[in-house]
Amino acid sequence: MASDPSEQAGTADSAIDSVSVLSEDSRRRMFTFIRRARRAVTRDEAAASVGISRKLAAFHLDKLVDAGLLRARYETPGGIRKVGRQPKVYEPTDAQITVSIPDRRHELLADLLLDAVLTEGQDENAAQAAVRTAGQRGRRLGEAAREETRPGRLGPERGLTACERLLEQYGYEPVRETPTRLRLRNCPFHPLAGKAPGLVCGMNHAFLSGCLKGLEVNGVHAVLAPEPGECCVRLGPSGATQEEGAD
Repeated sequence: MASDPSEQAGTADSAIDSVSVLSEDSRRRMFTFIRRARRAVTRDEAAASVGISRKLAAFHLDKLVDAGLLRARYETPGGIRKVGRQPKVYEPTDAQITVSIPDRRHELLADLLLDAVLTEGQDENAAQAAVRTAGQRGRRLGEAAREETRPGRLGPERGLTACERLLEQYGYEPVRETPTRLRLRNCPFHPLAGKAPGLVCGMNHAFLSGCLKGLEVNGVHAVLAPEPGECCVRLGPSGATQEEGAD
C-alpha cells in the first residue's frame, strides 16, 4: 500500500454499503461481467449478460454507480461515430473495497514494515527501524489531523477527544473510561500481534505515541497495558505507569 489508509476511498460504513449493493443476484452478475470485459460495456450488453430488460439493467447499473463500484459515461463503442445520442457505457472504478468486522488494518502494518526495510539505518536493526517508522507515521497523521481542525491548545480532555476522532478512523474502537483516559477496545493488528507481540505491540505503541505528539496533546501518554481481546495500549495521564494503566 503506497498511501495512508486515511486516503483510501470510503470508510468502513461506505464499504459495507457498497458490498450490500452486490447482494442482488442480477446486479452482482452484471458487475462481474463488466469487470471481466476489460472495456466499457453498454446497457444492452449488460442486460443481455444476465437476461433482463434494458430498463431493469439501467436501474441496477445506476445503483452500482451510486455505490462507487462503476463509473458511467457516454461513448460510441468501437470508436465509430454515429448519428444521434451516444449510448451510456459502464466500466469498473479503481476502488478497492475490503470489509472486516472488527476492523483490521494489516495493510497499515505491512506498509510500515516495508518502510522500515527501505529506510533501515546502519545504526539500527529491523525491529528498531519498524518502531521508528511507526512513530513517524503516527506523528504525521496527528499533525495532519491537527492542521485540518486547528484546535488550539489541547489539554488532556480536549486532546483525548481529538484522539478519539482520529483513532476511530483506524479501527481502534476508542471508549472514554474517564475524562482523561481512553481505552481502545479493538486491536487493528490482530491476530498478527499474537504472533509477534514484542514487535507489533512495540510498533503500535510508537504509532499511538506519535499520534499524540502530532496532535500536540499535553498531559497524555500512550501506555502499554495489554488486555485480552483489546488493544495493548491505553491513552491516559502522563503520570500513569504500565501497572496503573492495567487497573
